[in-house]
Amino acid sequence: MGRSIATVSLLVRDYDEAIAWFTTALGFRLIEDRPMGPAKRWVVVAPDEGRGAALLLARAATPEQQACIGRQAGGRVFLFLHTHDFHADFEAMRSRGVHFIEAPRHEAYGWVVVFEDLFGNRWDLLELSPG
Repeated sequence: MGRSIATVSLLVRDYDEAIAWFTTALGFRLIEDRPMGPAKRWVVVAPDEGRGAALLLARAATPEQQACIGRQAGGRVFLFLHTHDFHADFEAMRSRGVHFIEAPRHEAYGWVVVFEDLFGNRWDLLELSPG
């Protein structure tokens, strides 16, 4: 039986702010936005190709959760956004105001650059070399 990780929870300050950033800056699609009771929603976004895991945008509800916004991996790269056209995606994201913390670089495994999301979580934009 095949298995995969379908959804990863990402702590956010505000649902609408996060939806706007992920759909505009990264070009993700809003998959679902459903009320789940007072002040809670089920909000899912995913890259436009719809492959791989989606993100559940989870509004931080407690002081402990709020303290983790933007630091879900303790300052390390947390999520990896794969692409088939690194340079086009890099330029599109840069033109939409995405904050890159380094210049793109070519490694033995492919092209990579680290960027931060709206909240400060670090991501890799990554195009793997064939093979």
